[in-house]
Amino acid sequence: MPSARIKLISRSKTDARDIAKQISEIAKGAGIKYKGPVPLPTKRLKISTRKTPCGDGSHTFEHWEMRIHKWLVEIDGTEQALRQVMRIPVPDTVQIEMTLG
Repeated sequence: MPSARIKLISRSKTDARDIAKQISEIAKGAGIKYKGPVPLPTKRLKISTRKTPCGDGSHTFEHWEMRIHKWLVEIDGTEQALRQVMRIPVPDTVQIEMTLG
């Protein structure tokens, strides 16, 4: 049986989690083995910038943070189940990496 490791990457936590739940529901409905959805560690990208670019005035900074959420689902199943997974409508905010093995 083919197996697939599906990794979902998104800035929106809810979008990635919803897609992962849909994948696990497809696997559950088909009666095949699956693991997940497993949340992977969230990556935080932080940037601090000066409010005044010229350097005059007070020493005030703006802090920006972007969080990248990752979820992992593993499926051991048939081609039919993997095709159903491929048909899921994915929003633009979610990136999918699928490894077949």
